[in-house]
Parts: sequence; C-alpha cells; structure tokens
Amino acid sequence: MDSTPQIFQQRKMSIKLWPPSQGTRLMLVERMTKNLTTPSILSRKYGLLMREEAEEYAKEIEDAAFSTANQHYEKEPDGDGSSAVQLYAKESSKLMLEILKRGPKTKEDGDVTIAEQTTALRETVFDISSGRRAFIDAEEAEELLKPLKEPGNTYNRICFSNRSFGIDAAHVAEPILSSLNHQLTEVDLSDFIAGRPEAEALDVMSIFSSALEGCVLKYLNLSNNALGEKGVRAFGALLKSQSNLEELYLMNDGISEEAARAVCELIPSTDKLRILQFHNNMTGDEGAVAIAKMVKRSPALEDFRCSSTRVDSEGGVALAEALGTCTHLKTLDLRDNMFGVEAGVALSKTLSAFKDLTEIYLSYLNLEDEGAKAIANALKESTPSLEVLEMAGNDITVEAAPTLAAFIAEKPCLAKLNLAENELKDEGAILIGKVLEEGHNQLTEVDLSTNSIRRAGARFLAQTLASKPGFKLLNINGNFISDEGIDEVKNIFKDCPDVLGPLDENDPEGEDNDGDDEEEGAADNDDELESKLKDLEIKHED
Repeated sequence: MDSTPQIFQQRKMSIKLWPPSQGTRLMLVERMTKNLTTPSILSRKYGLLMREEAEEYAKEIEDAAFSTANQHYEKEPDGDGSSAVQLYAKESSKLMLEILKRGPKTKEDGDVTIAEQTTALRETVFDISSGRRAFIDAEEAEELLKPLKEPGNTYNRICFSNRSFGIDAAHVAEPILSSLNHQLTEVDLSDFIAGRPEAEALDVMSIFSSALEGCVLKYLNLSNNALGEKGVRAFGALLKSQSNLEELYLMNDGISEEAARAVCELIPSTDKLRILQFHNNMTGDEGAVAIAKMVKRSPALEDFRCSSTRVDSEGGVALAEALGTCTHLKTLDLRDNMFGVEAGVALSKTLSAFKDLTEIYLSYLNLEDEGAKAIANALKESTPSLEVLEMAGNDITVEAAPTLAAFIAEKPCLAKLNLAENELKDEGAILIGKVLEEGHNQLTEVDLSTNSIRRAGARFLAQTLASKPGFKLLNINGNFISDEGIDEVKNIFKDCPDVLGPLDENDPEGEDNDGDDEEEGAADNDDELESKLKDLEIKHED
C-alpha cells in the first residue's frame, strides 16, 4: 500500500533530459537544413547551400554535436542531462555557423566527406567565450589553453572573448600564441580585459600584441575593451604587422579623435579590408576625418559601420566623400550621428556609385527634408537590390513624402522599411502605402511609428500590408489614431494579429482630434483624405 507513492516519487525524480528522442534529433536536422538554405547576410557573403547539400551537412552536424554532448553526459551520469542539452545546442549552432562561413562545396573539395570537413572545422576554431564571464588566472589559463599546446594542432581561429585576462594569465598565453603565430588567421580579443585596472590592462594588451605580431590575419576583433589611444598604441606591434586584414572590429572601444588617428597611422595597408566597424565610440568630427582617410584607402570595403560615434557635419562630409572609393559597398550604417543637411547632401552624391548596396541605415542623422530627398533621389537611380532602408528620426515631413514614395516604388527587393519618428502624417503614410501595393513581395517589416498618423493613414497601411505574403510586422504605435481607427486596423489583422505591432502608446486625442464634438468630422475628413490620396500618381523626379 505504501510502496506506490514511493515508486512514483522515485520515477519522478529519475526523469532525464538526455538523451533526446529520435524525433527531437530529426527536428533539429530539419531546422538546421532550413537555416542553411535560407538567404541571409552570411549566404550573400559566402554563398547559399542547395537543400541536398545542406541536409547532408545538417545530419553530420547533429551527429557530431550529439556525440560531443553524449560524451559529456557520460562523465556525469547522475545529472539530469540539462548541461548535455545545452552543449548539444551550442555545438550544433557553432558547427552550423562554420558551415555557413565555408559556403557551398567546390570542385577543390573533391571526395572529402562532410564528416571530414566538419571534423576539420571543429579542429580549426578554438573558442573559450562560452564559459562564465569572469577573471581568468594563470592556473585556469594553463588548463583552458592546453589544446593550443598540442603538437600538430590545426587551430587558425581563436576567440578569447568574454574572459578577463590579468598579467599572470597573459604570460601563460604569450608563448602559446607565439608558437601559433605562423598559422593564425582570425583573432577575437573582444572584451578580454574587463574589470582590470588601466595599467594592468595596457600591459596585458602589449603582451598579446607582441605574441601575435607578424600573424597574417584576415579577421581581428578588439571590440569592448575601452581602448582609447593608449589601448590602440598598446596593440601597436600587432597592428603595424597587418597588411592583409579583411575584417576589423573596433566597437565600443572609446575610439576618440586621437585613437582614430592612431588606428589610421598604425595599420600599414587596408587594401583588402571588406568589413570595418566603429560602432559606439566618441570619435567626433576630427576622428571621423582620420577614419575617412582609412576608408579612402579601402577600395574593397563591403560593410562599413560608423554609428553612434558623435560625428557632426564636418566629419559626415569627410566620411561621405571618402566612401566614394568604396564601389563594392553592400552595407552602410551611419546611424545616430549629427550629420545634418549638408552631410546628407554630400552622402547623396556618393550613393550613386553603390550598385551592390543591399542595406542602408541612416536613422537619427538630422537629415530633414532636404537631406532625405537628396538621398532618396540618389538611391532611386542606383541600388537595384536594396533590401533594408532605415531613415527614422530625421525630421522628415509630408513635403518629402512624394520623393520617398517614388524611390521606394523602384525597390522591389525591399524587405525592411523603417521611417519611424518623423512627421509624415496621413498624407505621407498613404503615399508610401500606395507604392507598396504592387509587387514588393519580399517585404516583411514596415515601421511608421510616431509619425502623427491618424485613422486614414493607419487604415490604408493595414489594408495594403495585411495580405502581403510573408509579411511579419507593421509598427504604427505612437501615432494619433482614433479608437474607431484602432478597431478597424485590428479587424483588418484579425486573421494574423501577431503581424500588427503593439498600439499601447497611441494617442487618440493627439493633434487634430481634441474633442468628442470633432470625432465624427475627423472621421469624415479621414475618409475623404484617403479617397483623394489613394489614386494619386507618384511623380518621378528627374
């Protein structure tokens, strides 16, 4: 009698999360196959895999990840298997990323099996970033870096991110890195001195710099280290020896005017540079002028990010002019600076050279109507494959709406459109909604939040976008839509409510809707406005 609950309790406590069922494993294979065959930034860069090849890779990745996780589980059989599940997911994700970076198989791969390729990938990347974010001492460094000391290892990519190295740990790493000097091609030292006093951090950077001096690197990431000029110069030996860099990341590094000049001064050549990212620094105008010199020497540049760097008009003009040499540019991100109209117009004169541009981020640049129209006209005549356009927070009014609409009409590949925090109002919303009616079947997101839009504009956008195949999100929050307008919009999206973003910040009493007595008249005006504008032709400016 008493044994039944005891048996139940024992069974309950013996529930294991590992191993996964066969159905779960097959589901993971299918999910990875889909990820490997879906167009993305990586596939544009390295090539898109065909389904048959992707499915083979996915099976091999899952098998390798399962084997690694199972070995881990067998070492601690008394656990519930949760750590094995986490490792299973992590290994799958890591290997899938490596396959994406490798791209489709080529003739040179010959008869090499996918299993052999996967194993090779696992043996070329050494990554300690997934551990806990903490200080690392000499003893732990010895243990962690032990695989790098194995004779004949093939590691050519290392990631020490997310672990804070002190002097003792750096001295452990120094001879190990020096021994790999001839084979390393990618080095990630982002966020590797967190919490260290300045003097110690600079010493650690100098030690790593000396150890890595002479490496022929393609990829270098020094982000999130609060470098400043002192930090940049601490890495001087490494930077001076780099003439083949293809990717350089210096984000959130305290890159001041002086630090930017130091970067430009130390790196001898950027002829092969394809990706350059300076996000979230205090660069300012003079720093931007220094960066501009570096950009001008980088004709192969495909991805340039200089967002949130406190750049004003003078620096914006310098960057815009320097970008004229980068005719292969695919992604441009200059968000959150103080360019103003003059820099916006200067940028427009450069944009016509970017035939391959697919993503452009120009939000919060104080472009105003004049700058926005100049840029829209320039982009209309080029960038046939543009997929992402962001121009939020630029004080763009109804005056610029026809120009923006004419430009958008010429971009059939557009997937994401963000014009939030402007003053386009109903007239602008309807003009833009009209050009999105035909074609634009790749469109997935539209953001026209905080644009003083009322009932007519909101309703027209909803009617236009609700039936778009594959459309995922319409954001019209923060506008002046009446309660009746909100109900209409929600009804339009009744079959796909998740596609309509939140409306909790909408103000039905905003601007022209000041009282109940005007509600009916406002609704009539909305209907009349929509009727007039929906048939309006977009005039294409010469």
